Amino acid sequence: MRHSKLKKSLVIIVLGPQGSGKGTQAELLAKKFNLEYIGSGDLLRARKKKKDFTGLKISRVMTAGGRVATPVIFKIWMDKLEEFKKKSKLNGFIIDGSPRTILEAEMLEQALDWYEYGKDKKIIFINISPKESIWRLTKRRVCRRCGQNIPFIGEFRKLLKCNKCKGDLFNRADDTIEGIKKRLEWFETEVRPTINYYKKRGELIKINGEQPIEKIFKDILEKIKL
Repeated sequence: MRHSKLKKSLVIIVLGPQGSGKGTQAELLAKKFNLEYIGSGDLLRARKKKKDFTGLKISRVMTAGGRVATPVIFKIWMDKLEEFKKKSKLNGFIIDGSPRTILEAEMLEQALDWYEYGKDKKIIFINISPKESIWRLTKRRVCRRCGQNIPFIGEFRKLLKCNKCKGDLFNRADDTIEGIKKRLEWFETEVRPTINYYKKRGELIKINGEQPIEKIFKDILEKIKL
């Protein structure tokens, strides 16, 4: 895929319920526009490898299926944005799955302003129904080596090994119907207000996520108008 040239640094935020395929679309956009990729899950998995207090606490919280506190997430974001400032050339970056709450959204706005990013910002919401989310999540797999989620959509259904590191794949123990419903309840309670926050600001680009991967990507490209 050829990289598209941008006139200024671009920030794309991709949101959606679990199973919506937001990670897949974030990676496609990163390749299309040659953007740095920020996945909060990836950053947390990298941070927990440091065996200090924060790293060990993140490991315990994630293992228990809990939520890492907003100040910790914010510190990791700030470190990443500081790292970007050292680059001689930056087309922009894409944030996958964050912010989760209105507080995080407001803090992210301040961070982008501080580091002089976000003048060209796109907020994409990939929407799927709870029924579709449950169906996909009960079938998705996770890489045992790198932790990547493998969605049960498109060509990903045929994978026998992780497409990134060739690690073994397994089904998450908490990807039960009951467990998924609890996570979707959390999404409606915490993340849905964040979606509405961006909608009220006139920044939200809503995409139908119950389509083939290629069609979703095409719709995104048409609506972000780059």
